[in-house]
Amino acid sequence: MIISAELSKAYGACVSLRAGRIVVREGTVHALVGENGAGKSTLVKLIAGLVRADAGSLIVAGQARDLARWDRVAARAAGIGLVQQHGASAGVLSVVENAVLGVEPRRGPLLALDATARALAALGDKIGLPVEPWATVDALPLGAAQRAEIVAALHFGARILLLDEPTAVLAPSEVDGLLAALRALAAAGTTVVIVTHKLDEVRALADEVTVLRAGATVATFAAPLETSAIARAMVGGDVPVAAPLGAPAADAPVVLELRGVAAGDLAAVDLDVRAGEIVGVAGVDGNGQRELALAIAGLVAARGRIAIAGRDVTRASPAGRLAAGLAHIAEDRQRGGLWLDASVATNLALGRVDITGRWRVDHAAVQAHARARIAELDVRPPDAAAIVRTLSGGNQQKVVVARELSRPGLVAVVAAQPTRGVDLGAVAKIHGRLRAAAASGAGVLVISADLDELLALCHRIVVVLRGRLVGERAGDALRAPDARAGLGALMTGAA
Repeated sequence: MIISAELSKAYGACVSLRAGRIVVREGTVHALVGENGAGKSTLVKLIAGLVRADAGSLIVAGQARDLARWDRVAARAAGIGLVQQHGASAGVLSVVENAVLGVEPRRGPLLALDATARALAALGDKIGLPVEPWATVDALPLGAAQRAEIVAALHFGARILLLDEPTAVLAPSEVDGLLAALRALAAAGTTVVIVTHKLDEVRALADEVTVLRAGATVATFAAPLETSAIARAMVGGDVPVAAPLGAPAADAPVVLELRGVAAGDLAAVDLDVRAGEIVGVAGVDGNGQRELALAIAGLVAARGRIAIAGRDVTRASPAGRLAAGLAHIAEDRQRGGLWLDASVATNLALGRVDITGRWRVDHAAVQAHARARIAELDVRPPDAAAIVRTLSGGNQQKVVVARELSRPGLVAVVAAQPTRGVDLGAVAKIHGRLRAAAASGAGVLVISADLDELLALCHRIVVVLRGRLVGERAGDALRAPDARAGLGALMTGAA
């Protein structure tokens, strides 16, 4: 046993953890699973010293720890490293500069970073998680930035690695590499605790599993793992199953039209999305998907032509595109989708003059709208006054989805990574809302690094590689046994 914890934490009247228990054996991979808001991220932050527990006990490496003195410095000294879901790096600094913050090596009055940079690169190569020490974090794909945080934690002596949703930002090929690296680290003696919603990864990777629900530990499992039993423990019953996807009308009008659209890594894309159709965009991270979503939303300068329901919006502002019937679920909910220090009600009303009123805020309408959206997607806690920053990542995502898909006059939806870091029950709800948008006549474009999500949700999938669309699968071809392999070959350029 290297970790034994039973911890409680409340934020005002909101109880995040009620004696959340976890026992982790040394040199194992231990999965921590549960629905959004179950307390998983809170538990790992308490163990890592980022947040102070209200009560409980913590034993690390056989030593009882004083919770009143337990902080990130003490946790780091005890060999604990945490890689958070949204990262903790300063984006304007390089990988090596972030790695040495607080422990800067010096040669006289000057920083001496060369040795650390070489050590990070060598360690990354050794464990199968290559890093670019001198790259600016903001210039890196999310997966590369995450690898850098893992390697930095190990470089500075982490023997216990806590990973919060580490595969949420990765393409399928990157997921395989990360899981292999984590298995190798555990085999070499590093203890890995992984917070995840993806039960196929749990089954492939974990030796043991702890399940949290509503802030309490409700079950533990040991290998061999049965994912159906874990899923039932997570949601308190059977997981909802989506209805079969109906085919869109063959003569449906085009509601989202792209001609020669180019921006950044996006070279020149032609694409039509018809009313009632859900089109997926698959690709390895960094091949232009991010720019595609931002170009459609009007958030980056782009060449080419973009039309919504026949209306040319190429030069329209983001607000003008929303007025034309576009909804945009941003890839990064915290940077592009939410006002983190405002309430849930305020976030649900952003850009909604039909609710707020044009000249004076209609507070009653804002609150009524918030209560309806909270109930619709089961936002937890169900409190319209809660500050969005205090919500779990999955519940923050529900707020974004609820706002965007409730816009009046919805014509087209661009959903970038719509279920990233979201639990099984919430995935079903979000997929249901996307399907409902299509059923009501909107065209839906889903950009996702999760190929299984696209296969389950879409009528048609296009693949982007090096900024260009290189292939497409639709209809029966998506239901064929070799569909996933064929799309994967297109994504990597092997086809």
